[in-house]
Amino acid sequence: MSSAAPHGPVTTRREGDVTLILVDSPPVNALSQAVRAGLLEAVKAAAADAGVKAIVLACEGRTFIAGADIREFGKPPLAPGLSEVLSAIESCAKPVVAAIHGTALGGGFEVALSCHGRIADKGAAVGLPEVKLGIIPGAGGTQRTPRLAGPVAALEMISSGKPVKAAQAKAMGLLDSVASGDLRAEAITLARALSGKPLRRTGELAVPAFDHAAFNKVAATVIGKARGQLSPVRAVEAVRLATTTAIGEGLAAERAIFTELVGSDQAKALRYAFFSEREVQRVPHLEGVSPRKVETVGVIGAGTMGAGIAVSLLDAGLRVTVVETSTAAVGAGWDRIAGLYARALKSGRIDEAGKDERLSRLTVSEDFGDLAGCDLVIEAAFEEMGVKKEIFGRLGAVAQAVAVLATNTSYLDVNEIAQASGRPADVIGLHFFSPANIMRLVEVVEGAASAPDAVATGVALARRLGKLPVTCGVCDGFVGNRILATWRQITDFALEDGALPAEVDAALEGYGMAMGPFAVADLAGLDIGAARRKRLAPTRDPKARYGGTVADRLCALGRFGQKTGAGYYRYVDGKRQVDPEVTAIVQSVSAELGRPREPFDPDRLVRQVRAAMANEGAKILAEKIVPRALDIDMVLLHGYGFPAWRGGPMFEADLVGLPTILADMREIHAAFGHGWEPAELLVELAGSGGSFGSHQRSG
Repeated sequence: MSSAAPHGPVTTRREGDVTLILVDSPPVNALSQAVRAGLLEAVKAAAADAGVKAIVLACEGRTFIAGADIREFGKPPLAPGLSEVLSAIESCAKPVVAAIHGTALGGGFEVALSCHGRIADKGAAVGLPEVKLGIIPGAGGTQRTPRLAGPVAALEMISSGKPVKAAQAKAMGLLDSVASGDLRAEAITLARALSGKPLRRTGELAVPAFDHAAFNKVAATVIGKARGQLSPVRAVEAVRLATTTAIGEGLAAERAIFTELVGSDQAKALRYAFFSEREVQRVPHLEGVSPRKVETVGVIGAGTMGAGIAVSLLDAGLRVTVVETSTAAVGAGWDRIAGLYARALKSGRIDEAGKDERLSRLTVSEDFGDLAGCDLVIEAAFEEMGVKKEIFGRLGAVAQAVAVLATNTSYLDVNEIAQASGRPADVIGLHFFSPANIMRLVEVVEGAASAPDAVATGVALARRLGKLPVTCGVCDGFVGNRILATWRQITDFALEDGALPAEVDAALEGYGMAMGPFAVADLAGLDIGAARRKRLAPTRDPKARYGGTVADRLCALGRFGQKTGAGYYRYVDGKRQVDPEVTAIVQSVSAELGRPREPFDPDRLVRQVRAAMANEGAKILAEKIVPRALDIDMVLLHGYGFPAWRGGPMFEADLVGLPTILADMREIHAAFGHGWEPAELLVELAGSGGSFGSHQRSG
């Protein structure tokens, strides 16, 4: 016989001698104050009921408790705290079993850890992703996880923030079982089986014996990869405490670290990034605009970028037609796409059936007419305006009337390309990032004549591919490459003024960038930058300082980066090495330009790069290329290796203070001259006490 007792987002129901506690707080059953209070009351009531032998904690909706309520972070705590709730669960005299479906993340997994038993369905995942928000688990995650999984596995899980699937969690000791049938029924069976037996309270368990050398190795790796981010480093400290202290002392230390980090600038930046990632997909002027139907997509070009785009489309369940220029190119294109799937198969990301099914939806052809039936066509040909205009001239005539025509250009004028098609309303930019099947960012470029439903189609397609679309207007380089081209000039000037490539790369990796700019240039290929410099040469302002001389010299020697074995560095057996020949080239360029080489100041370089990014971002905002500062930040975070824990260049500028950024820009202007004037919007906001964040809301 069942009975129900409602209490806001937490209700209870009797299943014979078992109380079923149900959390129902859409969309993800976050641990809000109301949920915490309801859980505490329900556990206490069940503990006091003589007719209840055991308790099962489960959730309604699509997931178990998926984490804390992030909206409460940085605000005064509301009672009851999560630690109080978990203490009541763990100390309960009756067995409490967590029945996990969907995801049990962060505080949600800490709830499960405090239970006396844990069972999950086959598709569930558990994890402690707090480091990704600039904090560590604050309610026992760093102390209870090592007691179940051992310190090494716990540290790997907590420091990465990556969830683990149910089967792996069971193997690690984090779950008692994985349900083979009805999750709740099996959880009730487990709860009854635990009734009357000594309860296994996680916090009272001894940390199992472990390999101290292995732990120290993982810890060193975590610290080395942190690149200035505090939360992974402090996670190492907290997990290590679990191996040396009693649970009470460990919980207190964990909470102290959590409290310290939750109010830090890094945590603020990562919370901003978390919410901005969702907000950036809301494009106000496209609200209510329906995208066109897309089931079959054409891709023009099966080079590295085209193949990656094709794989992304196939992975999303679309039919794909790739067009190349010759029989040989068709064969090479097919092999390139199949090769990407072969690597995915080898790594376990897909199985043989999945690979075969995807390739069954792929056609590679040299017949341009095969694009006639496509709902959308993405051009991924060579980055040269003449080539793209010729393609779009043909495409405008061949493609069906309702098709959207997209160019994957990185820099070129989408409006000029659109006009060449004869149907500019159907043309947009879809700027993917390499490797396109891996990188999440897509700049959806809205031309002057682009129809709203064509732009909406680009946004919808990017979402369908699992990408993060950022909508922007037309300018050279759009958002990301425009800002990249600006701050890269600062680093080029640094070479001429006294730095060496390895020193600049080390300074910016110390700032938190995933790779230094010269290592990135070698990876991408120096010929890409050379082509852009050649394209812009006729319109280059003769009064502006030119910083491309070192790169020009390297390209003249055939040093195009990793693909030729030499660029800013030399590559031996795939390993990057400092090259004395480059040192000599850099020094000779300085002498030829009459620039005295001064001792390199890495802090000054970082300040200059930071200010240059924000200054160019201010120009982009003023030109209405994007409407919000967060659009710029999301492009830099998801496409350019900008450290997420800094929030993005615009957020960081607001955090540092726009008067400070303006002072740095004035210093840059004095040093580098014409073309480096502070942006009018930066001057305006710095003088009025405003911020880029407030401008995005009013503009």
